[in-house]
Amino acid sequence: MRTDLAIVSVGLAFAFASMPVYALTGARRARDPLESATRGTFVLGPFVRSWFYWFIAPVVRTSLALGLTPLFFNLLGVAFGIAAGVAFALDRPVLGGWGILLGGVADIMDGRIARARNLASPRGAFIDSTLDRFAEVGAFVGLAVFFRHAPLLIVLVALALGGSLLVSYTRARGESQGVLCNKGIMQRAERLLLLGFGAIFDPTVSGLLRRGPGTLLGVVVTLVALGTVATAIYRTIWIAGRLPDRGA
Repeated sequence: MRTDLAIVSVGLAFAFASMPVYALTGARRARDPLESATRGTFVLGPFVRSWFYWFIAPVVRTSLALGLTPLFFNLLGVAFGIAAGVAFALDRPVLGGWGILLGGVADIMDGRIARARNLASPRGAFIDSTLDRFAEVGAFVGLAVFFRHAPLLIVLVALALGGSLLVSYTRARGESQGVLCNKGIMQRAERLLLLGFGAIFDPTVSGLLRRGPGTLLGVVVTLVALGTVATAIYRTIWIAGRLPDRGA
């Protein structure tokens, strides 16, 4: 547990130390050519998002040099999601958290690789979105097994999974009707960060609180469940209000 925490702490320290470098260079003001035109809001703000894109730029360049395709990262994201679920089912939340976070990075990489190689297409967008759902299902099923001795938390995991799928479904249905809605506080990025870091720090925080394993992760799952359902409801109302009604 201490080794896992040390790795996370060193990684976060290195990442945060790079932020001033990013802020003081022209990279902050430069237009990101690989930015998605349909991106949603990000709860941590545009600075953190832009910094992260800058931070992983060497990985993007290396992937392009190796000829890796968007589909490679799509499938890698699914693999990480399923691996996270298996880790949770085996009572290894730290590994599960890493699987979720690495799956999120793979999800970001596929879009940036597609735009860098001018491969973005409706087919690619469909595959990307659909495989993301497979990855989420894999992780949440594992979480349900992790909380197998806590019926209430199993219900909350199911609610979080259903809410996550509904957040994506409302956007997809809105787009099919010509209305783009990427609003809400619990989109995929927020879900990945909460679940990933919540799982990684769960053993440490739960131990400090002198509570059983899964205490912090249970709180995180509750937040994700409430946040996703609220976001799905908001999107439903927002999109419906912008669609014509023949009965009006």
